[in-house]
Amino acid sequence: MTTATQTASGASETAPGQTPHRSHRARNAALVVGALVAVLVAVLSTRSVPPGSAAYTPLGGKPAPAISGTSLVGGRHVSLAALRGRYVLVDFFASWCVPCQQEVPQIERFLFEHRAQRDVAALGVDIDENAADGRAFLERYGVTWPAIEDPSGARSVSLAYSVLDPPESYLVSPDGTVVAKIVGGVTVGVLDRLLAQARAVQAPATGTAP
Repeated sequence: MTTATQTASGASETAPGQTPHRSHRARNAALVVGALVAVLVAVLSTRSVPPGSAAYTPLGGKPAPAISGTSLVGGRHVSLAALRGRYVLVDFFASWCVPCQQEVPQIERFLFEHRAQRDVAALGVDIDENAADGRAFLERYGVTWPAIEDPSGARSVSLAYSVLDPPESYLVSPDGTVVAKIVGGVTVGVLDRLLAQARAVQAPATGTAP
């Protein structure tokens, strides 16, 4: 009979009646359960709010992850960094997503109402489809803001923003900080409210009027 004990040579110790193999399996099972719980918490925290509403994000108050690439329409280089100085709506969408189709005129109206001040912009990120479908969507609905592809095989941008399903959007401040996350299709009313709240918070910090 042999029993695993801690030795001077560094051999691992296991409890009486428990083999090292069984101990490793139990540890792995615990890690898997922990990971599943973490995913479930993330899903519930995002989906427990009505569509089109602001939701919690761990990115709040932190620098927005970098976004850059070639625009699906026009083929020019676009980036989030190039839009510094304005509030930017980063919109994650897909052509097969019905709420994504419905939010297009809302985003267009929001941008149109701020055209004189030039204080807001939008940047789209097309996810979970090929570039041709994303390009066709943008052209079909007359989207005027730039959008890049986030390939389904990589999804590096959507992963950085913890995006689960489109549409999801982020409002980024002029200094590049995430100020809000919206799940579901956005509306002008929601965007105006979040913009007003962001400006009210920013004003005391900068000493300017909202």
